Amino acid sequence: MDGLDKTLAGIKAVFLDLDGTIYLGSKLIDGSLDFLSRIEEAGIKRFFLSNNSSRSVKQYVSKLNGMGIPATPEDVLLSTHDLLTWLAKEGVDDTYLVGTEGMQEMLEDAGINTDSASPQYVVLGYDTEITYEKLSRASIHLHKGVPLVVSHPDMVCPSPDGGLPDTGAYMALFEATTGVKATHVSGKPNAGMILHKIEELGLKPSECAMVGDRLYTDMEMAERSGAHGILVLSGEATRDDLANAPQNPSLVVESVDLLCRRGC
Repeated sequence: MDGLDKTLAGIKAVFLDLDGTIYLGSKLIDGSLDFLSRIEEAGIKRFFLSNNSSRSVKQYVSKLNGMGIPATPEDVLLSTHDLLTWLAKEGVDDTYLVGTEGMQEMLEDAGINTDSASPQYVVLGYDTEITYEKLSRASIHLHKGVPLVVSHPDMVCPSPDGGLPDTGAYMALFEATTGVKATHVSGKPNAGMILHKIEELGLKPSECAMVGDRLYTDMEMAERSGAHGILVLSGEATRDDLANAPQNPSLVVESVDLLCRRGC
């Protein structure tokens, strides 16, 4: 989609990726706080959107607040929310979870058993607390024919020291071990992650922008939803990646620090 410049003129809401866009690990990306202040002053609504299912909403809010970013649970949209919607639609309440305590909390709060001896699905999230026991038990379920559902497709999680194994890497491990491919993958780039919020706000997709550092999730979701895609080069993607990618962002900038300047 064309017709967008760095001032964000005409944009009424932005959906902001976190890892690689607002921060890297525990360090804010330079200029991100000033950017958030500028869009607030401009009256642009903002929501934080992440495929990272290792944390619960409460944990994300706590992290953002601890970095000096005002946020409430209503401001945070996670791949886990998209996964929960899918599980509810499919009538799933018995699972075996390969995920963190934060993700477990969100599933169990929704009434889903995460340690079933006879699961309907193995649920795979970004497990930063991974153990060999979890990998083994999940593999045994998969060998027995239990299908796999995954919170998001990201291969790596950006960090200041380089990419770290994310859910996509775990997915590849299970396929190599068991031959099982995921029945469903939630999270970005599924357009529904933002379209329901855009509709709730009474806006058109063309009045919204998805800001993120990944072509195959952030920019792909922008294209599927009809929103503008703003690719930042502060995380995973590089200009070389862009040159070979099927996605066509509306705008490419080094970081959010360059956005919404001069009275956007």
